[in-house]
Amino acid sequence: MSTAPINVSLLLPAVSLWHREVIRFVRQRSRVVGALGTPVVFWLLIGSGLRNSFRPVEAGDAPSAAMNFLEYSFPGTLVLIVLFTAIFSTISIIEDRREGFLQAVIAAPVRRSAIVLGKVMGSTTLAVGQAMLFLMVAPFSGLPLTIGSVLVLTVVLTVLGVGLSALGFLIAWPMDSTQGFHAIMNLVLIPMWLLSGAFFPASGASTWLAWVMSVNPLTYGVAAVRNALYFGREQATASPSPTVSLTVTIGFAVVMIVLAGRVAAAKG
Repeated sequence: MSTAPINVSLLLPAVSLWHREVIRFVRQRSRVVGALGTPVVFWLLIGSGLRNSFRPVEAGDAPSAAMNFLEYSFPGTLVLIVLFTAIFSTISIIEDRREGFLQAVIAAPVRRSAIVLGKVMGSTTLAVGQAMLFLMVAPFSGLPLTIGSVLVLTVVLTVLGVGLSALGFLIAWPMDSTQGFHAIMNLVLIPMWLLSGAFFPASGASTWLAWVMSVNPLTYGVAAVRNALYFGREQATASPSPTVSLTVTIGFAVVMIVLAGRVAAAKG
């Protein structure tokens, strides 16, 4: 039996939804400003304020004079941009349901997996694109980039973008209220980012907080981004190893994709 019809029925709707997400995002400038501008302002204000007073300290080590808060928080800001983009992109699922577009797509002879794939592809494309724009200011934070680090970072951000986009899809799909989605974001997603090592290292946290950070999958995403930025040179602060952080990040993306597919298949 030929698999061509199956591939077309999956890829064509997915690519169409991906294209719609990208065009829709570009035309809505407020979403661009919200997803990219907010993390940048946060990084500049907080990073500049703590620039000379922050010294990451790892167990048994002396404070590192080579790293300021602008540099330390740069990987976390990249992750925050990906997170914000996933939020703003997947919230369109609720808007599409309210406008009747989602019902039309569901009623069409389109596989639910194509809807998940298209939405996640669109969100990930936007997330990685905006993160790469922000990457241009990396030298101002004390992070000299190389071709190798940029290539590795692109792969890591893509995997992380898939995971966070699928998580956003998983939250948004059964909801019919944007207010409810924002409540979940404030209650779960932002604390998830704050407790990822993006804002402060686990070594400086209390025992129970360090434990929460160790089971937070985004901790390994931030570590994977940090390892990618320092690819080929020694880091100024310790983090989970590249192998562990990347493995957990890939596992998180796979689990979120599977769960998003099951939720979409079970509930329209």
